[in-house]
Amino acid sequence: MQVFRKLDDLPSDLGPTLLSVGNFDGVHLAHQHVLCHMTERARERRLVSMAVTFDPHPVRILRPDLAPRLLTPLSAKLRLLEAEGLDAVLVIPFTRDLSLTPPQDFAEHVLGRQLRAMEVHEGANFHFGHRAEGNVERLAEFGRAFGFEVFIYPEMRLRGEPVSSSRIRELLGEGRVSRARHLLGRPFSVLAAVGRGRGFGQKFTVPTINLGRYDEMTPANGVYITRTRLAEDCYDSVTNVGVRPTFGGESFAIESHLLDFHPVEVPGDAEVEISFLHWLRPEIKFPAVEALRKQIARDAARARRFFSCLKPASKMS
Repeated sequence: MQVFRKLDDLPSDLGPTLLSVGNFDGVHLAHQHVLCHMTERARERRLVSMAVTFDPHPVRILRPDLAPRLLTPLSAKLRLLEAEGLDAVLVIPFTRDLSLTPPQDFAEHVLGRQLRAMEVHEGANFHFGHRAEGNVERLAEFGRAFGFEVFIYPEMRLRGEPVSSSRIRELLGEGRVSRARHLLGRPFSVLAAVGRGRGFGQKFTVPTINLGRYDEMTPANGVYITRTRLAEDCYDSVTNVGVRPTFGGESFAIESHLLDFHPVEVPGDAEVEISFLHWLRPEIKFPAVEALRKQIARDAARARRFFSCLKPASKMS
């Protein structure tokens, strides 16, 4: 998959495109549905399939006080988009000047002329242009004028709730990682470098892996059954998200207890990815370290039972 970081990077011989424009935060099931259909159409027509996205998220420029924490930072989003079989992704730097572009100008000059769009695939709630004045109905009108066809996809719903980035954030904010997993089509995960902990886990309870600084979306404070990838190795794990109140509750941290982990030398720049599978319990302030140690043992036992139930099912699939 080719990645272009601005419009001027597009090669002159790229050819006509089938594309979808959006933030694609989370690359959830609704995004996947649109992209799957679009890439199939592109292969049939022997055209370039392309996702057009923005960095930073437009709200971070227009209303930074309301900007959401991202489900997928750009690097993770690009990996997920590549998995959808796209030929290319265009990442347009979002600026205040770009936000002033009238919808018609964006459709004519960007979609029609520069990207040579033959088809544009969008969800029914898609908006674009200055003050988000453009919608899919206007996009279809512009398409007829500027030479591209518009495919509009109805809102996807699962068990009565919308599949959307905002809904997934709400679920994660409530600690409902299992439900968020259904809407994403995969477990929600965070990715960062190994961080330096305060040593409480190894000194007082059990050895842990601490995630480095992470400023995007995380689940609600609590304890979760997780899978933790450390460099190239994956481990069943129990992860605490929060402020570790038993040890003073001074700062936010994400730390994983790796089940059946044999200590090894962990490089300081090693990559850690934690995938959240199931909520276990809220974060609790224990009266003593020994009480915390016993609770961690109970958490680990519950996690092992959870994974023992998963493994027979995975062998059958």
